[in-house]
Amino acid sequence: MLIRLQKFMAEAQVASRRKCEEIILSGRVAVNGETVSVLGTKIDDKTDTVTLDGREIKRGGSHIYIMLNKPEGYITTVSDRFDRPTVMDLVKDVGERIYPVGRLDYDTAGLLLMTNDGELTYRLTHPKHNINKTYIAAVDSAPTQSEIKRFESGIVIDGRKTARAKLGIIKTDGRYTYLKIIIHEGRNRQVRKMCEAIGHPVRRLRRAATGTLKLGGLKTGEYRHLTADEVKYLKSL
Repeated sequence: MLIRLQKFMAEAQVASRRKCEEIILSGRVAVNGETVSVLGTKIDDKTDTVTLDGREIKRGGSHIYIMLNKPEGYITTVSDRFDRPTVMDLVKDVGERIYPVGRLDYDTAGLLLMTNDGELTYRLTHPKHNINKTYIAAVDSAPTQSEIKRFESGIVIDGRKTARAKLGIIKTDGRYTYLKIIIHEGRNRQVRKMCEAIGHPVRRLRRAATGTLKLGGLKTGEYRHLTADEVKYLKSL
């Protein structure tokens, strides 16, 4: 069967489909001994031989799906050129090569999905799927109703208006006001920039849920494997 090269690589657990596209463009992939650096190339998944840096890529093996409660102070990448701790340091005993689904900023904590299912990663991170992500943000004071309305209607950040969002006040404890924020985009430091734009810079930020998946009692720095029902839910999105 003919299949796009980047899809084949993702299904072989090389990386997410988007990352596989970058690898192809870098000229590191060959099909039947010929270097391929053009996206959209199709291969026969039964007869063609695909290599990455000279090593053959094969599909097979089982998929792993993990929920990590990421602490602050960890980079959401497989490696870091500055030798900072990455989320991979927290899942060393998984026994399989996995990678993050999307990202959480260095100074943001909370729910991070990790897997070796490249096809699911591609679907979950593609903007067209509009998957809700729920955050708890600590700010210095409570926003007014007009500020909330402005936030929810969309704010121009980095030259582009954000999609509609939701913002609610959870509580005030004398030090911080805690906000519940729901967005479905994944732009760089989006929640922080939106809060800054309405005059309420974020002091602490945690992702509490992705879709209907919630951290629950999962402790900071710990992870658990998703249940079969949770995986089925993610694939249905």
